[in-house]
Amino acid sequence: MEELKFQSLSSRRLILRKPMLDDAREIFILRSNEQVNQYLDRQAATSIEDAVTFIEKILAIINRNEGCYWAICLKENPRPVGTICYFDFSIDQTTAEIGYELHPFYQRKGIMQEALTTVLHYGFQVLQLKSITAFPSADNVPSIRLLERNGFKREDDGQEREGNLVRFILRV
Repeated sequence: MEELKFQSLSSRRLILRKPMLDDAREIFILRSNEQVNQYLDRQAATSIEDAVTFIEKILAIINRNEGCYWAICLKENPRPVGTICYFDFSIDQTTAEIGYELHPFYQRKGIMQEALTTVLHYGFQVLQLKSITAFPSADNVPSIRLLERNGFKREDDGQEREGNLVRFILRV
């Protein structure tokens, strides 16, 4: 397993990079958006300060090599339109959970498909993960379709989860 070390990634249309404190406005807009938060179990951001605190927390996680969190940016615009991340790594770092969010204006344009494909490749090829899990809300049909399109399979492990979450897994 490659030591977990943050790396910026790119695809045809996207740059996936480390969030910066300069992104506070965009992160606030994303994390305070009612549509984005609809299926996520978190408190909505109520101020730019909330976004700055969140970015500082994420940068500390990245600096401790405890997770990978990318700001999703279009190549022609350096401002984040969404995020995608790996977190909750297993002790042996062979499994991780993936999460993502995208501003509604940019949804249904193939952006998250492109970001997910890029991050899955990085997870399996560079980090050498054996499996990746995701826990979308059972009501979040677009997210479930995205996962299924990328080979994730629904797994019922018999555990009840808060927030109507379902478990999907993708194995090498």
